[in-house]
Amino acid sequence: MRPGVPADPTGPPPRTDPDPATRPGTPPGDARPRWDAAAEPLLADGLLRAVRATAAYGGVLYLHSADRRSLVVAAVVGVPPSLLEPFQRIAVAAPLPVADSYRGGRTIVLADADDTMRRYPRLAVGLPYAHASATTPVTAGDRTFGVITVFWPADGSRPPAATRRQLRAAGNRLATGLLPYGDRVGGEGPPVVVPLPVPGGDGVRVGFFDWDLAGDRITLDERLREILGPGPYDGRDATLLERLAPEDVAPLREAARRAARQGGPFTRRVRLRDPGGGTRQLDLYGRPVADPARLVVAVLDAGAATAATAAVERLRDGVLALDPDGRVGYVNRSAEMLLHTTRADLLGRRPWEALPWLADPAYEDRYRSAMLSQQPTAFLARRPPHHWLAFSLYPDAHGLTGRIVPAAPSEDTTLPEAPPPTPAPLGGVYHLLQLASALTEAVTVREVADAVADQILPGFGGQELALYLARSGRMHLVTERGYPEGFLDPFEGTPIRARLPGTEVFTTGAPVFFESARELSAAYPGIPRDEMGAWAFLPLIASGHPVGSLILGFDRPRTFTAEDRSVLTALGGLIAQALERARLYDAESAVARGLQQALLPHRLPAVPGLATAARYLPGTRGMDIGGDWYDLLPTPDGGAVLIIGDVEGHSVKAAALMGQLRSAVRAFASADDPVETVARRTNHLLLDLDTGLLASCCLLRLHPATRTLRAVRAGHPPPLLREPDGRTTVLDLEAGPLLGIDRDLDFPATETGLPAGATLVLYTDGLVESATATLAEGIDHLRATLAHAAAPGPEPPAGLEPLADLLLGQARHDDGRADDVAILVARLTGEPD
Repeated sequence: MRPGVPADPTGPPPRTDPDPATRPGTPPGDARPRWDAAAEPLLADGLLRAVRATAAYGGVLYLHSADRRSLVVAAVVGVPPSLLEPFQRIAVAAPLPVADSYRGGRTIVLADADDTMRRYPRLAVGLPYAHASATTPVTAGDRTFGVITVFWPADGSRPPAATRRQLRAAGNRLATGLLPYGDRVGGEGPPVVVPLPVPGGDGVRVGFFDWDLAGDRITLDERLREILGPGPYDGRDATLLERLAPEDVAPLREAARRAARQGGPFTRRVRLRDPGGGTRQLDLYGRPVADPARLVVAVLDAGAATAATAAVERLRDGVLALDPDGRVGYVNRSAEMLLHTTRADLLGRRPWEALPWLADPAYEDRYRSAMLSQQPTAFLARRPPHHWLAFSLYPDAHGLTGRIVPAAPSEDTTLPEAPPPTPAPLGGVYHLLQLASALTEAVTVREVADAVADQILPGFGGQELALYLARSGRMHLVTERGYPEGFLDPFEGTPIRARLPGTEVFTTGAPVFFESARELSAAYPGIPRDEMGAWAFLPLIASGHPVGSLILGFDRPRTFTAEDRSVLTALGGLIAQALERARLYDAESAVARGLQQALLPHRLPAVPGLATAARYLPGTRGMDIGGDWYDLLPTPDGGAVLIIGDVEGHSVKAAALMGQLRSAVRAFASADDPVETVARRTNHLLLDLDTGLLASCCLLRLHPATRTLRAVRAGHPPPLLREPDGRTTVLDLEAGPLLGIDRDLDFPATETGLPAGATLVLYTDGLVESATATLAEGIDHLRATLAHAAAPGPEPPAGLEPLADLLLGQARHDDGRADDVAILVARLTGEPD
């Protein structure tokens, strides 16, 4: 935040910085602000309050992106930003707690690593470390800006309800403060890193300064001038604050202004940049004096040598201190000797970057594990040529203390030549893993296309995506995201030999990257373009054969690094394999659906005095085909036989058997046999077919003129009866066994009368049974729905069609429904006696 920009979030929202590229923390060449500059202190303070209120060791704030398709890390406290690299940008549709909390408006708690693996396996892939977390939306009214996640060490217990309420309150408080900023708050660019306040002043005092907030002036004492070293000090606070790490400036200003408003003290840790490029941590303790706008601030050097430091220097054990990001801030003499290096080579660097023999990703993984789990860890490492060292890491939210001692293995101890490779997936590799995980769950071509769009655009910061498949020598669009309406229409059906980048990568098999609009125009003069600034054209090759191409568009020029190119190329291979598998599935599924549609009635026959409607809904998993069926057979006496049944399984075999049973039941029922005889003969047929499958069935012989029915229920859910006044009950039919168990079974029949205008509902268990409800609970819910439904109309077109749609509605919206559903509804339309 720059001097002069008001930071009081309780006042009217200030204007957006007109030159965001000059604002600290904005990436070079990025002309878009991350958010309104004046909101930065509000974001940092809101996240810090959430962490303090929940006694967490760290937290992260996500804000929605400008296009609202992604959630982007906006602020971090107590957690190294490098740990969050795989989750820097998350698709709103992703199966992750951050996205679920944002979409559903609920707080999600994960107790430990097992809980995470069970509920969110993709999160466990990216952060395979023991920790507990809670995620809550940042919501005010009907506006959700993002989410806050806080972390605790995992102890297997869930945080109490009071802690969850405090987290929710912190999210709501932050959202209320953000309301005046509206759409000027959107996650872009690197996050703000919020330093945790240091508990107690254990540093060495190095001086004071007097801060006049009203006049934007700072007066340094002589000792502090000496510590800070040479530099122009003209009295302006901006001159001194420019020496601090850019992301520390805005939070420091806000803390000072709050202290001035409230008349209380403030504590802040900041990083002072040395001319040589290093940093020193300073703890600032300030309070107002006399004039509320004037503060006296004590400066303590958090890293200066103290008596305790001197004592550590005398130890034979090596000791080093790492900041939360893994950089060495202190190393004693013993550690220098054990590591066979110098302080100058270590300070300000990560050990695995400074020492080649610690460069194995497994060692970095130990640091990540300690920081995220907040649990001590230890490991062995071999310093060439054969010196083994034992490392112990002791973390807290402010960093790590490492202890190093020589390892002296006994003769019966076998030490590994290298630690087991357990690196955490990072950056592009993580996106490969995430997409691979999503594609394993995608079955159809449409599901594969949606998974690709949901994962790649947020993962790589793209704004446009187009996925084409080749068919009959031409390219056909499967899915697109972000393009202007109608822009891609001229490209539909383009011959694969056309000179366009999307077709040429298909024919050559080599990806093409354009880092600017000038590069694209130079390679393809006159090609239609929109407002994008960079493109990646990727071939989709499966088993050595091209199947299509993928186009990614980025709204600004960008440099595609070697890692970007290799990861995107690898993604193309994953996508192609998934598409080929999905195309085969779609072809097989189309055959199966055609078979099933041919086996079910095309329309229900008319029966005098009876209105009917039927529905069939395939399952959402597997082959989208099952053994559920319904039928209606008029009888010579003016009545009808209502039939509904279910063959176990979801396969072509189940559908074929269903067709055989349907034909058999029709034949047996047309002979005017009693329904119990029809059930017994059907049972014999099923056993003679020797398929090994069971079936359930409900048969009702109904006479509309006399309003009587005789029914058999062979292992099937009972029908529902709705009377004209709306009272709805389960039809009391004696239960019989399933079909296909034994040849000598009997199927008892029940005979009963019906009131005029009565409505019967026959259904299969897929409508009423689910992973979250028992069969009895589902039947009761269906009964209540039927009871509260509007009275069915007397004749078509109103008839029973709306009622059938209403009853099917719950199952239609269940994306996880594994079973298929059949419904048959019948209503007596004759007048009462």
